[in-house]
Amino acid sequence: MNPETLVTVLCGLGVLAGVAGTVIPVLPGSILIGLSLLAWAIWGGAGTTGWVVFGVGLVFVLAGMAASAVLTGRRLKQHSIPGRSVVAGLVLGVVGMFIIPVVGLVLGFAAGLLLSETHRTRDFRAAVTSSWAALKATGLGLIVEFGLACLAASTWVVGVWVASA
Repeated sequence: MNPETLVTVLCGLGVLAGVAGTVIPVLPGSILIGLSLLAWAIWGGAGTTGWVVFGVGLVFVLAGMAASAVLTGRRLKQHSIPGRSVVAGLVLGVVGMFIIPVVGLVLGFAAGLLLSETHRTRDFRAAVTSSWAALKATGLGLIVEFGLACLAASTWVVGVWVASA
């Protein structure tokens, strides 16, 4: 196996892990995709194609990260949900991921949000309403970032195909 093929395979694994990381908060997600595309452009032996793929893929990655942050942040601000509630959700989500495989992340995140919002508002109904709004906002941001990460990954796949032709 030549070095360019090895780099291509490793970058493909990095892109795949990055796409998964947009959904699983333990992995670096979009950043890993961008770094993998850069590594492929430098060491993948694709020449100009590698740099074009890196540029286009980076636009998708940055757009996904920005859209996720803006959409989620705007929705959370509209509902006056503080960052500490989201952090509590993330912490319990990560814990839940190890306690209950597959669904623990979502259940833990929801439970953390609800507990934090109940503590903050001292009203269970208001906490449920604000937690539901935060879950929808986070889900929307996650879907947008995931979609754009998939576009970046698809760009890389097309680039590999073009470079090998």
